[in-house]
Amino acid sequence: MTTMTDASVREFKMPDVGEGLTEAEILKWYVQPGDTVTDGQVVCEVETAKAAVELPIPYDGVVRALHFDEGTTVDVGTPIIAIDVSGGAAPAAEEPAAPAPAVEEPAEEAPQGRQPVLVGYGVAASSTKRRPRKTAPAAQEPAAAAVQAELNGHGHAPAPLEDRPRPLAKPPVRKLAKDLGVDLTTVVPTGPDGIITREDVHKAATPQPAPAPEAAPPAPVTAPAPVAPAASYDTARETRIPVKGVRKATAAAMVGSAFTAPHVTEFVTVDVTRTMKLVEELKQDKEFAGRRVNPLLLIAKALLLAIRRNPDINASWDEAAQEIVVKHYVNLGIAAATPRGLIVPNIKDAHAKTLPELADALSDLVATAREGKTSPAAMQGGTVTITNVGVFGVDTGTPILNPGESAILAVGAIKLQPWVHKGKVKPRQVTTLALSFDHRLVDGELGSKVLADVAAILEQPKRLMTWA
Repeated sequence: MTTMTDASVREFKMPDVGEGLTEAEILKWYVQPGDTVTDGQVVCEVETAKAAVELPIPYDGVVRALHFDEGTTVDVGTPIIAIDVSGGAAPAAEEPAAPAPAVEEPAEEAPQGRQPVLVGYGVAASSTKRRPRKTAPAAQEPAAAAVQAELNGHGHAPAPLEDRPRPLAKPPVRKLAKDLGVDLTTVVPTGPDGIITREDVHKAATPQPAPAPEAAPPAPVTAPAPVAPAASYDTARETRIPVKGVRKATAAAMVGSAFTAPHVTEFVTVDVTRTMKLVEELKQDKEFAGRRVNPLLLIAKALLLAIRRNPDINASWDEAAQEIVVKHYVNLGIAAATPRGLIVPNIKDAHAKTLPELADALSDLVATAREGKTSPAAMQGGTVTITNVGVFGVDTGTPILNPGESAILAVGAIKLQPWVHKGKVKPRQVTTLALSFDHRLVDGELGSKVLADVAAILEQPKRLMTWA
């Protein structure tokens, strides 16, 4: 990462583009050093734990430096781009625009008073000079060799902790060392460029057996040269995909929900032939001209009416306050599969929308999700969710609740099946609905009433008007 000190340079920091996010991955840069930018211009796209978001720059000026490469995960509050707002182009003498390598080569000299860290150099001990002269660092034994010599009972004692360079380790490795009570300054690094790995920490935390007595003192042991870890799997037969961004957040949320809220799932199979006929009629209605009309629209409206009749289903469990919070509004979540993983944006105040307005909101929600442009705000504050697994030809499922919600409705595939209708077996359009709910605040009676109301509306859609 390059750091600018010119008073005319503005450092744009990674913002918190969602509620409580701590990091984001830079997916793509839309500008390069030397480009002119204006206030409000999008300069990059980042992926948070919730969605992909485009970041506008709040300055007019010239790009001086991009501090991170594409694909880098950056903590919120860290400068990511430098903009010269003086109106002139960046002088040739400035630092190069390309980000510094992750780890400096050992043969290069570090600025005076600064120690190498994982990215570039650490903060100088004194900031009284803008560009301190480079001087050769004092000769000292490598940290790994000093520790190894100490462990083997020979050689010089290691330097005091305050005089040693900061061990090279990534944040997760540092946290692991802290949890295991391992002092990183005593760990022998085996990773590339002297970086301490998780295996190094585990090895240091494992008690070593006492060495067997030997007739002669052991020969000095030299720390092995760092080597890149080899892949432990057959790359021709397996592919490893890092878990990050939306997938990582979804996994954490689902695990937390499954092991926090006691789930109960109920099922009902219903004849939706009349609902399917109504869908075709609405497609011909001039009020729905240009609007997307499908079974999901009527199922969503049926669920909203069922919630109106049974408002206690629209609630959340406040563990800290030990209270049930009943919501007097419905932010209807719609589960959407995207290339980045499953997301659940919601329609704000869906309970107050007419059927045409609900159709417009559903169309916008789906289109935005497919384009990967769903904002973090659109995925916050949901109260109840619908997941349509029927589009994949699946009969139904047992969905897991979204954290903070009390119910989720799964809709199965609508298929032509033999069905007893008016005393005769006839082919009818049939589907299976599944309602999962939090049994802490929704008992079997309430859950059953909601599911039965949804089924009744889909079997006799005229209730959409009589119950509204």
